Amino acid sequence: MFNFQPNTRIRPSPFYEATLAEGLKMANVYNRMVMPTSYGDPEGEYWRLINGVSQWDVAVERQIQLKGPDAARLAQILAPRDLSKCAVGQGKYVALCNHRGTIINDPILLKLADDLFWLSIADSDVELWAGAIAAERGLNVEISEPDVSPMALQGPKAEDVVAHVLGDWVRGLKYFWFRETEIEGVPVAVQRPGWSKQGGFEIYLRDGTKGTRLWNIFKEAGQPWGIGPGAPSSPERVESGLVSVGGDTDADTNPFEVRLEKYVDLDVPDDVIGIAALRRIKAEGPRRRQLGVILEGDRPAPLGMRREDIHQDGRAVGMLTNCTWSYRMQANIGFGLVAADLAAGDRVTVQRASGPVAARLVEIPFI
Repeated sequence: MFNFQPNTRIRPSPFYEATLAEGLKMANVYNRMVMPTSYGDPEGEYWRLINGVSQWDVAVERQIQLKGPDAARLAQILAPRDLSKCAVGQGKYVALCNHRGTIINDPILLKLADDLFWLSIADSDVELWAGAIAAERGLNVEISEPDVSPMALQGPKAEDVVAHVLGDWVRGLKYFWFRETEIEGVPVAVQRPGWSKQGGFEIYLRDGTKGTRLWNIFKEAGQPWGIGPGAPSSPERVESGLVSVGGDTDADTNPFEVRLEKYVDLDVPDDVIGIAALRRIKAEGPRRRQLGVILEGDRPAPLGMRREDIHQDGRAVGMLTNCTWSYRMQANIGFGLVAADLAAGDRVTVQRASGPVAARLVEIPFI
């Protein structure tokens, strides 16, 4: 049984008790919170996500709220993506960069009002970053972490479960758009995104005292579709080509190197953080690119504690940033951040802890 002693440095989520009741076995720390990663059957949880509907506690995706007269201006300063036409109820994937054009976080931005935005963040302290930028620019905006905690329903049957609870209007919700509503008196916002390519929704709980109740509402509703607990799946994530900022990126990675160029608008105002560097990188061409890596071998051999070097003809050409066993491909696969002159089809060698392993570069996604 999973055992954790809550403290002021590492917090449980509003769904923590519900995940314990589901049989939580493994977890990580993410945004200084407990993030469930497995309930004891990783392969079964993977196939549930691929074929059915999986229920996730992803409250670790904290919301950083920008509120006030200059909220929209700050959101645009932080995001090298044109937000001028972003409507209330719309979400956008954004790649936050520092002044050197290095990607530091990739949140979903949600516009709740003209003067109210959430940044649904990955693992890093965007609240401190946003606060520093706002103060340095003299902006009139309040920055906080509100009582908002996402729960996800992912998989090809997730839409049926969410529609059963909320009504068929959810079927018409466009990707990344959201609506504020209530579920049996529990205030939520419902959005169609999710950290998988299998389809689904995130339910943003807006009252942390009602986590178990919300979890159980969807658990009960999902029984006819075989709902069960799960978590963001490394095999599915890598197969689908989803980037993990901080894992698949290093201190010098820019969005162009990791296939995020379509989320960068170079004609945004000059005061956007990092835009000058991004324009220069685009003009010069990025030094690296992200490609898939299929390693030889017929046994699971995940990445250890460190990234692994990639060589070609005796020269270092990059690094393997993740590696996982693909249940569908029956192979070890991962992402390589490699020299820009390499291409899909090239043969390389990965310097693994167990010794050199031959591999082939491919386009992403794998599936």
